[in-house]
Amino acid sequence: MLTEEKKKELLERLKNAVIQYDEDTAKEAAQEALDVGMEANDAIFNGLVSGMQEVGRLFESQEYFVPELLMCADALYAGLDILKPHVKQLDLGVKGSVVIGTVEGDVHDIGKNIVKMMFDVAGFKVYDLGRDVPLDKFVEEQMKTDSDLVCLSAMMTTTMTGMKKVIDDLRKKNPKVKIMIGGAPVSQDIAEKWGADGYAKDATNALKDAINMISSLKKLKEEAEAGKIDR
Repeated sequence: MLTEEKKKELLERLKNAVIQYDEDTAKEAAQEALDVGMEANDAIFNGLVSGMQEVGRLFESQEYFVPELLMCADALYAGLDILKPHVKQLDLGVKGSVVIGTVEGDVHDIGKNIVKMMFDVAGFKVYDLGRDVPLDKFVEEQMKTDSDLVCLSAMMTTTMTGMKKVIDDLRKKNPKVKIMIGGAPVSQDIAEKWGADGYAKDATNALKDAINMISSLKKLKEEAEAGKIDR
């Protein structure tokens, strides 16, 4: 039976398994969470993902480096493999489509994968371009899919400048599309300076921002259509 105490203990184990890059514990705790009836969404976002957020903090403060980051990601994915088939889609009242990827020259995709999973769970249609994505590909994919939102991720200062080119190109081709950027070197200031609509500090923020952006986009479309009908 899942008591509050047991739930707390399992979430802590999942979180620590990621921080301590312990794949075996991540698998065991994930399986136990399912066995005692914990929601897979809860185990993922309040256990594994909160562990990865702490890892992000350790990486930013230079207590962890890329090798640790990758090992932590392996533990995260080990737990995810067990929990993912049991994830329940949430109905958040807004559905949309999103193109997502890590920009050219950057092979770090842990954060991007977590954000993608948030979108999946929320019932968004996700076009995942993967990592090290040529900058023009974001624009091509948005035009091809007519997605509401484009999400760009970068983990390195050297690659994040590519985001500005994508934003500029997207604005020329489709001024209405919403653009969100995220990743360790990115900030709210940079997002504003480069003309992005949102900045994702973490996966939860990304989803909240996306829902707000897509709501406002749909409202604009409705108003425009209503305007056409009135004339």
